[in-house]
Amino acid sequence: MSSSKNGVHILIFPFPAQGHILPLLDLTHQLLLHGFKITILVTPKNVPIFDPLISTHPSVETLVFPFPGHPSLPAGVENVKDVGNSGNAPIIAGLSKLSGPILEWFKAQSNPPVAIVYDFFLGWTLDLAQQVGVPGIVFYGVGALLVSILVDLWKNMWAYKGLGFVEFNGLPKSPRFVREHLPSVFLKFKEDDPTWEIVRNGFIANGRSFGSIFNTFEALDSEYLGFLKKEMGHERVYSIGPINLVGGPGRTGKFDDGANEKIFSWLNECPNESVLYVAFGSQKLLTKAQMEALTIGLEKSGVRFILVAKQLTAQQEEQGFGSVPKGFEERVLGKGLVIKGWAPQVEILGHRAVNGFLSHCGWNSVLEAIVAGVLILGWPMEADQFINTWLLVDNMKASVRVCEGSDSVPDPIELGRKINEAMSNDLFKERAKKMRDEALEAVKIGGGSKNDLDSIVKELGQLRS
Repeated sequence: MSSSKNGVHILIFPFPAQGHILPLLDLTHQLLLHGFKITILVTPKNVPIFDPLISTHPSVETLVFPFPGHPSLPAGVENVKDVGNSGNAPIIAGLSKLSGPILEWFKAQSNPPVAIVYDFFLGWTLDLAQQVGVPGIVFYGVGALLVSILVDLWKNMWAYKGLGFVEFNGLPKSPRFVREHLPSVFLKFKEDDPTWEIVRNGFIANGRSFGSIFNTFEALDSEYLGFLKKEMGHERVYSIGPINLVGGPGRTGKFDDGANEKIFSWLNECPNESVLYVAFGSQKLLTKAQMEALTIGLEKSGVRFILVAKQLTAQQEEQGFGSVPKGFEERVLGKGLVIKGWAPQVEILGHRAVNGFLSHCGWNSVLEAIVAGVLILGWPMEADQFINTWLLVDNMKASVRVCEGSDSVPDPIELGRKINEAMSNDLFKERAKKMRDEALEAVKIGGGSKNDLDSIVKELGQLRS
């Protein structure tokens, strides 16, 4: 339990999307261990996500406000998982209507929070923090390269307008991308649309925050952390990742012991570093054509694999999404295992038999692969995934791209060849292990991430109401 009751009260404001909430939960767990009093701001349907945290730390308080909704969201939707990436902007704009009620709540507190730690999608919160006179600290559950690019894009928006190809010459290593590989949150921007103005202004406001906390580590992102310190004009740019290594409640999923036993007894039969794990995050569904190409590619690769496939609804099948083709599981018996639904990803990646991860390269998945020391085979599709892939493949030379694009259908023979080559490449294995060692070093006593976490605790501990 809490090591000291320092009584310093912090308000935590997560953005309701799985990839955003998990790393912020881990940071919250760390703050609780250091004796902070924590209130989490949440809407009713998202309360259950915090159950594991609250059962570990019963002192956590939730501040629950009804979700104000948004004209473009179906009634009852309060989390991105229910609408996909297109729900980001309306959820951000919907939550911004809570500004008034939060202000009132602050005024009514005898021991109000002395700082607000908020998700980077909720940049409008900084104005609120300034109104109540407390520091606003932005939490980025993503890498510093992505944020450096977003800073540049929002700032020089009009200069990049209409360009089919964008080169970021002001950034270290001058990353270059075709336009459609830029972050979705920027690509979807609609001029003169009040919803999108809230989003854009929020991202710009993040640059004025009191401090920034990143779920990354120096060896992975040092050039871009340095760039952001210059950009922000101060040193309060902290990297505390991989925060999942530091650990915290709230990371376990829907454990089905029977299914898990099957997975791990299958893995236990496999030789060391022989298995490729294939999964595309909590939101992405593959089309029929993509699923067909992927399964043929896996079969042709000759590599052992675990494939995580989502259970589709009848409506999703009608929309053209694909499930595992009939007969596939029988054909690959002994060589491949199909998991339908949720999978214990961290535990699978950590198993001695797993050597590679064919992934969409969402940031949480990237960090989980790095921590496990497995090679990433990237198939980026949307959001920040192309940028994360550039960091790993082009900048770090530590991963390989096997396909890219949310609608791309890989040539199955070519895909099988790429998988086979990557999985038997010793140089990639070495680099994956080196990155794992650097991540482990970062969170140890004396490591960069541990030092930064200590600095945050100290900085927050000095704030008194």
